[in-house]
Amino acid sequence: MKLSAVVLTKNEERNIERCLKSLLFCDEIIIIDDYSSDKTIEVIKNLKLKVKNYNLKLKIFKRLLNGDFSGQRNFGMEKTRGDWVLFLDADEEVSKDLKEEIKKIIDIHHSLFKEDVVAFYIKRRDWWWGRELKYGEVKKIRNKGLIRLLKKNSGKWVGKVHEKFKVQSSKLKVKVLKNYINHYPHQTLKEFISEINFYSTLKANELKTLGKKTNIFEIIFYPLGKFILNYLLYFGFLDGPSGFAYTFLMSFHSFLVRAKLYKLQIIGHYGE
Repeated sequence: MKLSAVVLTKNEERNIERCLKSLLFCDEIIIIDDYSSDKTIEVIKNLKLKVKNYNLKLKIFKRLLNGDFSGQRNFGMEKTRGDWVLFLDADEEVSKDLKEEIKKIIDIHHSLFKEDVVAFYIKRRDWWWGRELKYGEVKKIRNKGLIRLLKKNSGKWVGKVHEKFKVQSSKLKVKVLKNYINHYPHQTLKEFISEINFYSTLKANELKTLGKKTNIFEIIFYPLGKFILNYLLYFGFLDGPSGFAYTFLMSFHSFLVRAKLYKLQIIGHYGE
């Protein structure tokens, strides 16, 4: 059985080589690039030359994001030729143990699982400010994971931002792999704040499209409740200063989403 990988990129020159090197065990890698203005494409092409001894098929497609991550992922899936598709973000890498686990799954899938198993959750470890975060905001993804390995045409990605994979039938099964993706998100405060601003705008616009509304009480108390939940109840404080900063910034993201949605309600558009 063949395995394809799909990676979305946008100005990822610092991360993309690490990501792609961890995917060299795949039969093909499909890059969907949102017209990067840095050296992302150059780094990819140089890496392809470096690994010319691998029987690797690497294809690059340029496509505007237009605020729709599911659209990018579904487009990438359409371009794959493998029986199975592994989705990886540019700031992630497949760990060595996960690579071996995936290879085993692909090699013996028919004898190990029934045909109704069409996808797998993959757990993710987040590394930020030089340490692994284990609690708070990242606790659920670390323990259960995200659907990232799936059988082609077994469903589709839904949601424009913070997208999720939805299998096409409730009769189909999703299992959990044991090993991890390593994640290295927004390593500087400047980068983190910039991404929070970008993603909160996309989320506010999506909620407005869905007819969602907010109010001043939600703008104030939802971010506060999220901070208390992640920092205290989900033990984010055990991650030290990194845990506090990460929890605070993600709560700030929740504030911005609702503040921007409120502005959309009263003005009808959002301007930076």
